[in-house]
Order: sequence, then structure tokens, then C-alpha cells
Amino acid sequence: MAFVVVYDACALYGNTVRNLLLRMAGARLVQAKWSEQILTELDRALERKGIAADKRHRLRHLINRSVPDCLVTGHEALVDGLVLPDPDDRHVLAAAISCGAQVIVTDNLKDFPAECLVRWDIEAKSPDDFVLDLIGINDRVVYSCVQQIVDERTSPPETIDDVLGQLERSGLIESAAALRLG
Repeated sequence: MAFVVVYDACALYGNTVRNLLLRMAGARLVQAKWSEQILTELDRALERKGIAADKRHRLRHLINRSVPDCLVTGHEALVDGLVLPDPDDRHVLAAAISCGAQVIVTDNLKDFPAECLVRWDIEAKSPDDFVLDLIGINDRVVYSCVQQIVDERTSPPETIDDVLGQLERSGLIESAAALRLG
């Protein structure tokens, strides 16, 4: 059984990073989880970027369909009792506690300090550190997930270097470097 992780909205924001995170969950390297509130945050961020409502709705549907048993529910009662630097992030920690996650994948590490998570044996990791850990566990599966992204992008066609460059520009600098050495 794969370990459980919660993907924060910011980790799901970028298209290529989101694609990789969902594919790694689909490959059963991890059991990825999120809540409707996390997806609503993602939706608001994409709306601010100018993404049309129908595309955002379709994306939300595809995200939920991509990983079996991904939605965390019943965690709302925990939110008010939690303390984090940004109270608006308490729902993410509540979801992680509720589903027994070991890791929260987020770009906002300052909002999830270790001293606030240790009580629940949860660790916050950046997407780069998280993917790097998974490369250490099974680099072939992670590389295969990147290859799947390349294979689906046909108009225009993209190469492994194109996708690794996108990951790198999205902050997965060490992971992209490790996959290039692959």
C-alpha cells in the first residue's frame, strides 16, 4: 500500500506539475488525496488567471476522476481546533489528519511549519522535494510518468527535454536534474 499524501491547491496549479503528480498517484507510487475545498482554491486561482468556467469545471472533474478514492470528507470539524500561521490553510491540515496522510505537498512551506505538524506525524514537502523522494523510491516509474506526458502532447509535439524544462521552470529544479541524469 502506497503512503498517503495530500496535494495542496498550489501544488496542483501548474499544468505540467499537476499532470506529473496525478500520474504518479495513478501509478500507485502514492495514494493522493485532496478535498473539495482544496479544489475550490485551485478553481479560484485558475479563474484569476483567466481560465474559463467550463474548462475549470472539466479540469476539476478530470482531477477527481484521475485517482480512485481521492476526496477527503468529514474533516471539517477539525479545522477550528488547528493552529497554523495562515488560518486559511487549516482545512488542508484537517484533510491530511482525517485521511492519515504522512505528507502535505505544497509550495507554501512557511504556512505548514514542522512544529505545527509533528503532533500528527505529518511533514510538508515542496513538490520538488516530494518528486525527488519518489525518484529515489522508483525512478523508472517517475520517468515513465514524464514519458506519458510527452506522449500525450502531440499538438505541438513535445520532447522529454521540453517537459523537463517546464517542470524546472515550475520549481522542480532538482527533480528535473535527477530525471535528466536518469
